Amino acid sequence: MSQQPSAAPAPTSVTSLATATVAERRDWWRDAVIYQVYPRSFADSNGDGMGDLEGVRTRLPYLRDLGVDAVWLSPFYASPQADAGYDVADYRAVDPMFGSLLDADALIRDAHGLGLRIIVDLVPNHSSDQYEWFRRALAEGPGSPSRDRYHFRPGKGKNGELPPNDWESIFGGPAWTRVTEPDGTPGEWYLHLFAPEQPDFNWEHPAVGDEFRSILRFWLDMGVDGFRIDVAHGMVKAEGLPDLGSHEQLKLLGNDVMPFFDQDGVHEIYRQWRRILDEYSGERIFVAEAWTPTVERTANYVRPDELHQAFNFQYLGTHWDAEELRTVIDRTLDAMRPVGAPATWVLSNHDVTRHATRFANPAGLGTQIRLAGDRALGLRRARAATLLMLALPGSAYVYQGEELGLPDVVDLPDEVRQDPAYFRGAGQDGFRDGCRVPIPWTRTGTSYGFGAGGSWLPQPAGWAELSVEAQTGESGSTLELYRAALATRRDQPDLGAGDAVEWLRAPEGVLAFRRGDFVCVANTTGESVTVPAHGRVLLSSDEVTEADGETKVPGDTTVWWTTA
Repeated sequence: MSQQPSAAPAPTSVTSLATATVAERRDWWRDAVIYQVYPRSFADSNGDGMGDLEGVRTRLPYLRDLGVDAVWLSPFYASPQADAGYDVADYRAVDPMFGSLLDADALIRDAHGLGLRIIVDLVPNHSSDQYEWFRRALAEGPGSPSRDRYHFRPGKGKNGELPPNDWESIFGGPAWTRVTEPDGTPGEWYLHLFAPEQPDFNWEHPAVGDEFRSILRFWLDMGVDGFRIDVAHGMVKAEGLPDLGSHEQLKLLGNDVMPFFDQDGVHEIYRQWRRILDEYSGERIFVAEAWTPTVERTANYVRPDELHQAFNFQYLGTHWDAEELRTVIDRTLDAMRPVGAPATWVLSNHDVTRHATRFANPAGLGTQIRLAGDRALGLRRARAATLLMLALPGSAYVYQGEELGLPDVVDLPDEVRQDPAYFRGAGQDGFRDGCRVPIPWTRTGTSYGFGAGGSWLPQPAGWAELSVEAQTGESGSTLELYRAALATRRDQPDLGAGDAVEWLRAPEGVLAFRRGDFVCVANTTGESVTVPAHGRVLLSSDEVTEADGETKVPGDTTVWWTTA
């Protein structure tokens, strides 16, 4: 017997269920599947080659029919776009390239009408250097109150020619830039943990907290359902901004508590924010992008009076290896259980190489890879990894285009790249553009249906057959696998929320667990294995064969059963 992914349910059934979900369901975020939209690369409504909010709005029915619960939008605020919108010049305005506040309002309303929730990015660690406060700080000079809202310091050395400390930018080079004062002389330095165009706020200054509490209320009043907090582990810096005493500091990230990351003071900020959120009806949520040394420290961000979810970067960085995966799964569930927060699971986002390409390469190359690898192997593993992720207790995140099995574009010409880290040495690899290429909707057109005027990053010729049009209704396609998996996840009472799995005995290289009447088996090896048939097959990432009470599971394949 072979099991093929079934087609998605009729859109009408998804619509009615999703609408009821928004209106009636409590604790929706504990098992939500949240779809990340990178607006500039999702859909272009006006033919300028750049995605926009109206483009997102017109494609909302696609996301409803895919079966997700919420949409997370990467930044669309007014910005000079030095770092793809993560350098915000006005937190209460939409950048003209993406539309207007009226477009944002229409998107939120339409999403709610389709049963989808909207989560927006919030960037509180730093602003744009074009933000009004920073421009005023430069103009007013040393000692001005405006400079106290950022980290301005005199330099070291005889004439202040050296940075105030040895901190390095995540994007490479020193984390400090020296300004020219209003009188034309070299002056103070300001801190920027990312690009020089992104000065860090000084969260010790009360005006900063006041401003962001106001920004929260602005968007909550607009109707958004939550916020994904960029660099949630930043904001608070160690007192005195002490030297680290080492170079190549990027290699230390995720291994140690740094004087500029994961400081305990951030938690008081989030306790204040949570009180604001709880004033609003509709179960609005916070999601932390918090890079911490351990999942146990990540759990600090989701204590009952702080944030609701935190991204599980330890899981994202795990190799396609049964032993490693089980270790991270157990540690995650064990860490989240005491604080009562749901675990989250994610395989791709706008900052890392798509998992269809990561898994196409040997383990140990990190999360930013410039090699195409074995495309067929990568897709097979990506499909299996998706079913494993969606079977785990808690909430899952899907990055736009992964439901199409898109690989990273590893051969973009240097002249089209826009990742700021690409232009600075000794920082991130700077190849994030490869996961940000606009997604294909149709087989034909100047940009495969992305828009009428091409796309801001070139799309590979082979993407026509990976488009939504090409995969819709195609038995066994990756898109139909996602649709079937999300529908099954919603229908199965033992899937979704929870805080534990029951591990089952399995061959080496195979993960097997039970959740009530549901059983998941993931074969991470390259060879077929034979396991007991655990009931009726619900779904599999590749064809499986059943006979005499046993199931032959191909290499790099995940299977779902129900014993009910």
